Amino acid sequence: MKDRNTLSKRDFLRRSVLTTAGAVGATTLAAPYVKAQSPIKWRLQTYAGAALAEHVVKNSIDAFNKAANGEMTIELYTSDQLVPQGELFRAVQSGTIDAAQSDDDSAAAPVDVAVFGAYFPFASRYSLDVPALWHWHGLKEIWEEAYAEVPGVTWLSTGSWDPCNFATTKPIRSLEDLKGLRVYTFPTGGRFMSRFGVVPVTLPYEDVQPAMQTGELDGVCWSGITEVHTVGWSEATKYYLTNPISGAWAGSYFVNTEKWNALPPHLQQLYLMCIDNSHYYRLHWYWAGEANYRINGKLELTTIPDAEWKQVEDEALKFWDEIAAQSPRSAKVVQILKDYREAMTKAGPPYRYS
Repeated sequence: MKDRNTLSKRDFLRRSVLTTAGAVGATTLAAPYVKAQSPIKWRLQTYAGAALAEHVVKNSIDAFNKAANGEMTIELYTSDQLVPQGELFRAVQSGTIDAAQSDDDSAAAPVDVAVFGAYFPFASRYSLDVPALWHWHGLKEIWEEAYAEVPGVTWLSTGSWDPCNFATTKPIRSLEDLKGLRVYTFPTGGRFMSRFGVVPVTLPYEDVQPAMQTGELDGVCWSGITEVHTVGWSEATKYYLTNPISGAWAGSYFVNTEKWNALPPHLQQLYLMCIDNSHYYRLHWYWAGEANYRINGKLELTTIPDAEWKQVEDEALKFWDEIAAQSPRSAKVVQILKDYREAMTKAGPPYRYS
C-alpha cells in the first residue's frame, strides 16, 4: 500500500498546478481594489506668469507628479488663468482650486499677517533672511496660528524669492525721480512707496509688459533683475535701480483643508518635500541670476546715494510701527523683525554691512 504521506510525481504536479492557480486567483481578486482607485487630481494656481512659473514652481510640481507614481497628479495653472490673483485665496477656500502658490498680500488672505507677505519694506536684506525668520525666529508658529483661524485653508510653508527693485523706462537717480512714477507693484509695497510719490497700479499680470510699451506704466517694482529678464520686462524697460525696498519676497503655499486632510500621509510628505525643493531651487537661481543680469543684462544700472536712500529706510521703520498698531499679532511680528534686524547688525559682515 502507498504511504499516504508519500506523493507520486503525478500528485505533486497536480497539487502544484492547483496551488499556483489559487495564488493567481488571489492576485486577480485583489487587483480590482488597487486599480479601481482613480488617481487623485489637484489644480494648483501660482501667482506667476508662464515664463516665471517654469522656475518658481513647475519644476517641483513635475517632480511631485513623477514621484507620486500615478497615485496623484497636480495640474499647474499660471497667474489669473483660473481665477484673478486677488481672488486666489478665496478660490482655495471654496474648493474652486485645490492649492495655490502666492504671497499672502496679493492673494488677499483674510489674516492680519497678510501684510507681511510679498515685500514688507526692508524686512529682509538677503534671501536667506526669510527662511531664517520663519524657521528660527518664530514666524512659522505665528503663521500657523493665524491661518488656523481661517476655515477651509491650510498654510503649509513660506519661502524666499528675489529682492524688490525698480525697473523703469525712466532713470531713477534721486528720490525726486520717484514722484509720479506709475508702477506695477504689490499692495503693501505700493502703499509704502506712495509716501515718496510713487503711483501704484494694479493690472492683470499678462498686461504689464504691453502697458509699459504703450506708456501706461513707467515700470515695475515687483521683482529683482532676474525676473525682469526672464519674463520679458527687460524688453520694455531701460533702467534698473540697485536700491532694493526689500531683500526678498516672502511667498507661501496654501491648500484647501478638506483636500489636504484627504491625502494619505505619504503624499502629504511628498508634497512638503517638493515645496522644500522649490524653495531651495529659487535660492540659488535668483542668487546667481541677480549677479549675472547686473553684469550681462540689458538694463542700465542706476543708484540713489546711500545718504538719500536712508530716508526711505527710516520711513520704513515708521511704517512698521503703524502696522504693529493694527493687531497684537502684527505687533509681535514687527518686534521679531526689529529684534532680527538688531541681531544681524550686531553679527556684522556678512550678515549686515554698515
